[in-house]
Amino acid sequence: MPPTPPTSSANPQVKSSRNGSGSADLDRGIISDDDDDDDEDNSKEESGVNGASTTEKKQKKRKRSNKKKKKTSATQQTTPPRVPLSTLFASDIYPAGQLVPYDENTARTTDEELRYNSRLWDEDFLPDYRKAAEIHRQVRQYAQKELIKPGTSLTDIAEGIEDGVRALSGHQGLETGDAFHAGMGFPTGLCLNHVAAHWTPNPGAKDVILDKNDVLKVDFGVHVNGRIVDSAFTVAFEEKYDHLLTAVKEATNTGIQHAGIDARMGEIGAAIQEVMESYEVEIDGKTRPVKAIRNITGHDILRYHIHGSKQIPFIKSNNRDKMEEGEVFAIETFGSTGQGYLTDDVGVYGYGRNTDISGANLRLASAKSLLKTIDSNFGSIVFCRRYLERLGVSHYHLGMKNLIDNGIVESYAPLVDVKGSYTAQFEHTILLHSGGKEVISRGDDY
Repeated sequence: MPPTPPTSSANPQVKSSRNGSGSADLDRGIISDDDDDDDEDNSKEESGVNGASTTEKKQKKRKRSNKKKKKTSATQQTTPPRVPLSTLFASDIYPAGQLVPYDENTARTTDEELRYNSRLWDEDFLPDYRKAAEIHRQVRQYAQKELIKPGTSLTDIAEGIEDGVRALSGHQGLETGDAFHAGMGFPTGLCLNHVAAHWTPNPGAKDVILDKNDVLKVDFGVHVNGRIVDSAFTVAFEEKYDHLLTAVKEATNTGIQHAGIDARMGEIGAAIQEVMESYEVEIDGKTRPVKAIRNITGHDILRYHIHGSKQIPFIKSNNRDKMEEGEVFAIETFGSTGQGYLTDDVGVYGYGRNTDISGANLRLASAKSLLKTIDSNFGSIVFCRRYLERLGVSHYHLGMKNLIDNGIVESYAPLVDVKGSYTAQFEHTILLHSGGKEVISRGDDY
């Protein structure tokens, strides 16, 4: 859930994916080790190898083993994930998300060939989105399995996720303009407990260590050619938080269920709220209702812009805006055991360029230089201090303040409920095809 006015008690389980893939397999041409051995053994017997000496057999066996390693290394994802998806999917055909027909208006779904298509998208739209979604699935499932554990620093988790995204996209973003091709859609949000959204580790700040009693929201975006997949999940290690996570996950799935062409935002919000607030949780002997957070929303996604103009509330409202064919939405919900209302906290999550305001009238040299770096490397993509320093930028605080004061850059603060409360988030990106919606970021983990 980047800037705007994103299970069980353990990490989500990683399985082989029915909706997309957690580790390129099966239809990506991977040959299993067992099959490889059997084929080669059989071929040798048929070729009259039975009379060969023991030494010759051992030599051939060693040769076979080396060949097998060479064959599989380029078609399997590594741990941590570092093999670009262009290597795993040589044909550039990436897994579809969960394809769901609309509940009504069956005239839209009679032609199977056109059912999941839109006249409003160019030919690269779906391949780009499905590639971004597959990157998100593979990286987050690695994070769930290997990174997100009590005792790990949040900096290590954030950098592990972002390193994976950049490696799998094939774009490190260190050369001018490279990050516009693919990479992070916005900085990794890692929010603990009453902090609901917009917190990420900053350089020079005291590192935060994940505790087994924490509730962690993990929210990150992946883009390919500006097509942004925005998806988030929550991790808790203690059973006492189970009902909170279940309430929010079910509320998000309810929002997805009610989304579709001509669906009204306020009605989706009402359905979300009804499900969310039907839950209560008992934490440390105290029973608390789960409240839908009422002052943030889901949103549509535009190219290179994580937020468009449409908002999907988590509560019943008079919002009569409709979803339309060809649009992309981040369907997310936040639930809280606190007040259900968020305020700005101290600190900075990240920055966003206001592309409507020119920097032509800037006088401060450091601000001019910083703006040039921002325009050349991020444009309208939200970025954070870690991303600037990764590019070698230093002594930028005065220049950044000048850009913010002139309205050229907007600064985003962490969003929090009352201390002592717990918040959770789940989020998926959906595409509205002509005859159905594609939950592009769906995986077997959530």
